Amino acid sequence: MTDSANPTPSARPPRQPRTGTTGTGARKAGSKSGRSRAREFALQALYQHLVGGNDATAIDVFTRDLSGFHKADAAHYDALLHGCITTAQYMDELIAPQLDRKMSEISPIEHAVMWIGVYEFQHCQDVPWRVVINECIELAKEFGGTDGHKYVNGVLNGLAPQLRATEVAADKAAARG
Repeated sequence: MTDSANPTPSARPPRQPRTGTTGTGARKAGSKSGRSRAREFALQALYQHLVGGNDATAIDVFTRDLSGFHKADAAHYDALLHGCITTAQYMDELIAPQLDRKMSEISPIEHAVMWIGVYEFQHCQDVPWRVVINECIELAKEFGGTDGHKYVNGVLNGLAPQLRATEVAADKAAARG
């Protein structure tokens, strides 16, 4: 393609390779599982709870009407939303010692992502601890601040040996041996 003022081909920006990730490193929508999508919707719902103080039932009704919800694992979404809200105080007590600042200074996105991680560590034993952390990092990359995923990673890595002691110890032993 040329224009009349400049006979050389016009420069086009290079195409981004289709690797399954966006420019920020987050996964593209087409490569997400139903559980990953459930985590995304739960994150949005938990954000509403943290920021607006909205009731879980009202949040649930609103979230289920969002575009794409039908592709999410609804049972996992339910467990995350209602489980995190029900056990929020307990989870905050677990998270707080891992923080370098007050809980009130943590972004609501990172706060909700950490809730999801802690909840899955405790109640979703079928999800390996490293997968829990990776999924939470992905959520923080996609929805959180620039380096929020690093903070979430540090907190959840600090909690994993406490909440998944046997599994973490077995992984570390396998890595040494």
